[in-house]
Amino acid sequence: MTDIVTTDAPAPAAPQRRPWLDASLPVAERVELLLGEMTLEEKAGLFFQTMIAMGENGELSDGDPDFGIASNHEYVSARHMSHFNLLGVPPRASDIAAWHNRLQEVAASTRLGIPVSISTDPRHSFSDNPGAAILAGPFSEWPEPLGLAATRDPELVQRFADIARQEYTAVGIRVALHPQVDLATESRWARQLQTFGEDPDLAAELGAAYVRGFQGESFGPGSVSTMTKHFPGGGPQKDGEDPHFEYGREQVYPGGQFELHLKPFEAIFAAGGRQIMPYYGMPIGTEYEEVGFGFNKSVLTGLLRERFGFDGIVCTDWGLVTDQSVMGVSFAARAWGVEHLTPAERMVKILDAGADQFGGEQDPSMLVELVREGQVTEDRLDISARRLLREKFELGLFENPYVDVDAADAIVGAAEFRAAGEAAQRASIAVLSNRLVRTSWADGAVPILPLRRELKLYVEGITPEAVACVGVVVDTPEEADAAILRLQAPYEERASMFENFFHAGSLEFSQEVVAHVQEVAAVVPTVVDVFLDRPAILQPIVEAAAAVTANWGAKAGPLLDVLTGTAHATGKLPFDVPRSMAAIEASRPDVPFDTADPLFRFGHGLSL
Repeated sequence: MTDIVTTDAPAPAAPQRRPWLDASLPVAERVELLLGEMTLEEKAGLFFQTMIAMGENGELSDGDPDFGIASNHEYVSARHMSHFNLLGVPPRASDIAAWHNRLQEVAASTRLGIPVSISTDPRHSFSDNPGAAILAGPFSEWPEPLGLAATRDPELVQRFADIARQEYTAVGIRVALHPQVDLATESRWARQLQTFGEDPDLAAELGAAYVRGFQGESFGPGSVSTMTKHFPGGGPQKDGEDPHFEYGREQVYPGGQFELHLKPFEAIFAAGGRQIMPYYGMPIGTEYEEVGFGFNKSVLTGLLRERFGFDGIVCTDWGLVTDQSVMGVSFAARAWGVEHLTPAERMVKILDAGADQFGGEQDPSMLVELVREGQVTEDRLDISARRLLREKFELGLFENPYVDVDAADAIVGAAEFRAAGEAAQRASIAVLSNRLVRTSWADGAVPILPLRRELKLYVEGITPEAVACVGVVVDTPEEADAAILRLQAPYEERASMFENFFHAGSLEFSQEVVAHVQEVAAVVPTVVDVFLDRPAILQPIVEAAAAVTANWGAKAGPLLDVLTGTAHATGKLPFDVPRSMAAIEASRPDVPFDTADPLFRFGHGLSL
């Protein structure tokens, strides 16, 4: 594994002797030395991992009112917090690295000098969702995990994860709030884009490769710790609604397949996955308590800790304790099944369930008060504090928390990494249909793909500049030899901006979209490429278009390479594509491949 690039920037002078900094001692002994020195307030700060903002140009931040985020100094110095999820997309990697070093300097100046651990949601793809994934910005661009699944290539997935590890460590990110190994068994579910699809065996194989790439052959100073989610599997959502929101609070198992959703997690444990995030949803009609998984002792202690023997960190999903405002809209705490409990009571239940951290929460004083009132023992805090401190020691953060700001821009988004990402984009594109059509460039009917180069092309969803390398862009279908249209899989508009980041609801294209495709296709042979973040009802598109392709994050260049035959089409569907909404509504949310007579089956993809 490539070693992390660090600097020798000295920490501020220690106010007292810090024997836990002796790297010759076993980690367990160093943990006990530090734990014995910590006050109740300092222990409590470890239990909170929340979003943090950067200032401009790598400076420290005064906070972000849109997300209720306090200043960097307030979090680290006053609240004794040291685990943060980085929000936003800075333009330069060196900005992240410089900010990270400044934040570590603040941490080093505190009484005990406990270094900060920075985490992130996925940030190597094309998503922009502050609740799930972040635009790549300066990082190399890769297909979404569904696209990685479409390649069917565990070596490629491990290579991606190793590159992402190098880019993360270059800027100081040491915890990945991913992979997401939920099974996409409910076609309408809003979160399947970051999964490896519907098949449990494929999700298990690729999830394990992902963990190995991020953590390396041995876990240590060059590693990024992976927080796999969402235990025990978040796919079987009632009606496909997401439990970020009250209307999606229930997970249902009409097919009795609760155990099947555990299969990818078993592979993660075997691969050495370090951290786990349980989901928001509450299981209905199972042997487990009908409360959200973050509150669920029967799941977190009985299943995760005892049955699977997991002794790593368990961090809840974000916002289980307190109501919060997101983008100016108030959202209730995702305390599904325990809405009647006070925030303090919810905190007690989470700790009793077996979790170590409160995701998205930022009030350690509440935990301090619970200990002082005797509702939580300090011994219970010590159990989780040991796990949290152990991770920092094993990541090498106490030896050197700093990174090389000057090297960050050369590592992050390096030409080699971008080329590998674009190759993965090409490999992930799936050709779903390719009909014989009469064209202006051939005698008789021929498959429209591969397209000849230097054709007159009518395009939508692609810039003319991107197409100029393969053809001549014209203004109307009537002038064209062929048309290329890029579409987004459909979803229903919801009440708030934050909800609309989660594409949910019907998978049918609107009549207007279908009519437009039909209109263009009636004039000129038409290729339709769909960003298939959910398995849309493609039948009317397939009937109208000469060819249909699917992507899960691909720029115009890689797509055009496949369409023109410059690159071979190799992608395979990571899920079934249903024939109708009726088939989806009749299917069982916990059972893979349960929609009747799908239009395209899992693994479908034509070769060109």
